[in-house]
Amino acid sequence: MSDPAELYDAILTGNAKKAEEVTKTALEAKADPAELLNKYMIPAMDEVGKRFEANEYFVPELLIAARAMKISLALLTPELAAAGVESAGRVVIGTVQGDLHDIGKNLVASMLEGGGFEVIDLKVDVPAEKFVEAVKGEDGTIVALSALLTTTMTEMKKVIEALEAAGIRDKVKVMIGGAPITQQYADEIGADGYSDNASGAVATARELLG
Repeated sequence: MSDPAELYDAILTGNAKKAEEVTKTALEAKADPAELLNKYMIPAMDEVGKRFEANEYFVPELLIAARAMKISLALLTPELAAAGVESAGRVVIGTVQGDLHDIGKNLVASMLEGGGFEVIDLKVDVPAEKFVEAVKGEDGTIVALSALLTTTMTEMKKVIEALEAAGIRDKVKVMIGGAPITQQYADEIGADGYSDNASGAVATARELLG
């Protein structure tokens, strides 16, 4: 029988097959799905983030760790829902209109899922109206905007303006990121948060939802 503690190591090392095996065995043994998430999976992804920031891990390591985590999370999600376990928060994420880049956005989405957030991924080339529709009636949601081009980063301001026009700007938090984005630009357009890397985005999201 697998030890649930092995789930931590499996995710940290990106061993997707082992992560799946340990998760299945633990669930068959009636392990608490919330404990698997909070005791092993989230700490593992937090450690992945710390190693990334310390330049011990790089994008490939982040991606394989995220893949292992997602396989386990897919098995846990129905059990967590059945048990009424609440997520750390809700994040609507997408690459802004005119921009088709998704590697950074996908990485942030995976890290957020690994951090216990419910993530709604609107994919790429997302118009402002689509972000507005995705957060209507969902107070306390984070809108996470990604852009890789200087020519598309101005779309982030349009999303914030669209949220204001819809009368829901004060009910959501907006965080932004991407290669050309800076804290100064976030301040200029009135975003609530900014991160220049995927693990930092998780910390920012946690701060925003306080």
